[in-house]
Amino acid sequence: MTTNAYLSFLAIGIALVLIDGQIIYRSGRRYLENSYGDPAAGASMTRLVTVLFHLATLGVLALLSTIEMGGSDLPGVVGRIGVLLLILALAHAITLGVLARIRGEQEVEAVVQRGPRPRVEPEQQGTTVTPVPGQDGRYPTASPSLENRSPYSAQ
Repeated sequence: MTTNAYLSFLAIGIALVLIDGQIIYRSGRRYLENSYGDPAAGASMTRLVTVLFHLATLGVLALLSTIEMGGSDLPGVVGRIGVLLLILALAHAITLGVLARIRGEQEVEAVVQRGPRPRVEPEQQGTTVTPVPGQDGRYPTASPSLENRSPYSAQ
């Protein structure tokens, strides 16, 4: 591979990695801001994940540039770019999985801090109940005769 082909591959590869990294950072920052509640914390976590993405994919790009592919310059560069695109797609998917896992953990933590939501009882078949809290603050339930009856039994 000539020096021009080698430098062209590196330039194209670096541009692809940087563009994909910026897409991940910008989208990931908005994605995590909602789960953290604090925009600075979401941006910080996204920045850390994006730096890892850049380091890993640029390392793969450097290794891929040393492998000989194809007989002439153009097929070799095109082959390397194809392999790089496949590796970038895999790295992108892994990074999205990491961001989704971080968001899921933050949502679980937020639910634990808030406490469970109150349980809403489904309306009983054939009755219309407008719940009004009693003196103790609880909502009344349907009468015992309606609670034990199956909706499939004869009335």
